[in-house]
Amino acid sequence: MTLTTATDKRAKRHVLCVGAAVLDTLFRVRTMPTGQGKVLPYDMLQIAEGMASSAAFAVTKLGGDASLWSAVGDDQTGERIIGDLAESGIDTRGMRRVAGARSAISTILIDDAGERLIIPFYDPRLHQLVQSVTADDIAPFDAVLVDVRWPSLALQTLLAAREAKLPAILDGDVAAEGVIEMLAPAASHIVFSQPAAERLAGTAQPPSMVRRLKERFSHAFVSVTFGEKGSYWFDDDSGRIRHLEAPSITATDTLAAGDIFHGTFALALSEGMAIEDVMRASSMAAAIKCQTFGGRIGAPARAELDEALMSWPAKAVDITARNAPAQAL
Repeated sequence: MTLTTATDKRAKRHVLCVGAAVLDTLFRVRTMPTGQGKVLPYDMLQIAEGMASSAAFAVTKLGGDASLWSAVGDDQTGERIIGDLAESGIDTRGMRRVAGARSAISTILIDDAGERLIIPFYDPRLHQLVQSVTADDIAPFDAVLVDVRWPSLALQTLLAAREAKLPAILDGDVAAEGVIEMLAPAASHIVFSQPAAERLAGTAQPPSMVRRLKERFSHAFVSVTFGEKGSYWFDDDSGRIRHLEAPSITATDTLAAGDIFHGTFALALSEGMAIEDVMRASSMAAAIKCQTFGGRIGAPARAELDEALMSWPAKAVDITARNAPAQAL
């Protein structure tokens, strides 16, 4: 099934993304530095992105509507971030300018293997506000996706989405101590990064990792992404752990690949696709992104994604069976 097939019979979907908005400066280098000295890049780019922001961009590139709730400082960098994201088709009316705070910035090195070194700065004043979110606030949306950068707002948004019976999706990436543990119980779907999942599960073995996470968060759909090793998830219908290999590519830039995965996941889920098709679409979108330098700008358009899916024969396989925990809501 292609992503287009799911939307042919449905109205355009609207996804709310909540979390990070950052001005990234990307430098391309031949090899990653290992010590002190001067590094001479051969290409560079400045772009507004961040986990939630890049996910929102993925939604718009695939033909959906995306709104972003995030925060920037009352500085020129903040104006640049909001302007860049708005020009990309994202609804930025829900973004806040925080008086006295500095906007988030990152310096990122990307080597010829596509791997990256990220040095981010987040002013803690950006996300101090505890904002109340109601089901009425969430009513215009078909799904919500939150990252871990603004935990108080993420929690309120997840709770409101659950009350409104909408998909409440958590980007379970590496976060400060206790953040994922606070947010996960409010989520209906959790897509963990490998490093965050390893920390929470206490194992590096994918099947055991998914099993332990599902036992801990039995109310939710649980999956873990492993980059070039593909993705694993607990199938609530069969009670089995499933694995989908990643598309075979030559990576140019892996920055924002996980964010593109999450944005595609949220849109496809809101469109009513079966979970394996959601995972296939998300995996392929991330793989396509990795073949373009520039962070989020590599996110595919819908036609490009559909064409790639039609030529990709990979299907998910069962890894192990067990008695299923409580079914996801």
